[in-house]
Amino acid sequence: MHRAFLAAILLVASPAFAQEEMVTLKPAQFGKIFCIARLGNDMGPVIGILAAGLTDAIAAAEAKDAEWAEANPGDKPPLGDGIPWQSWPDYAPRCAVGSVTENLDGSAEVELRYDFPDTPRADFTDRLILEKTAIDEFGTEVWRISNVAYSTGGDLRAFLAEAFPTN
Repeated sequence: MHRAFLAAILLVASPAFAQEEMVTLKPAQFGKIFCIARLGNDMGPVIGILAAGLTDAIAAAEAKDAEWAEANPGDKPPLGDGIPWQSWPDYAPRCAVGSVTENLDGSAEVELRYDFPDTPRADFTDRLILEKTAIDEFGTEVWRISNVAYSTGGDLRAFLAEAFPTN
């Protein structure tokens, strides 16, 4: 009996049995990662979980920002304060995940609640917009951040597109 039990444990503990499919992040976990990054003032962990379209939009905006700065020495460029990851540039001492909605179109929305304990009237809630992205080599889809919808209206992608005048 002990041998059968030991054999069952070894079978369950084997890597082939333990991982039948790739483990992926859930939408709420994206919100937690985003909040940790915002509170730590280090968006590095978020960069790796962005959708390709948002990554491309950020890279294009940063390139335009560098060109603008070179052409206008001494003036603050449009991205002089960095990428606007949230509605307001003020540092919020608290960030928490609110409601999570998975939509029928395959997207998801994750509320990010920014709180100012000393000034509650300054609290605001942005939303992460997630999309599913196919990972062909693993035969699965994973969530990725495709945009940040601001509480003030507008969103990150629109800001990046409109930050640089074409004239």
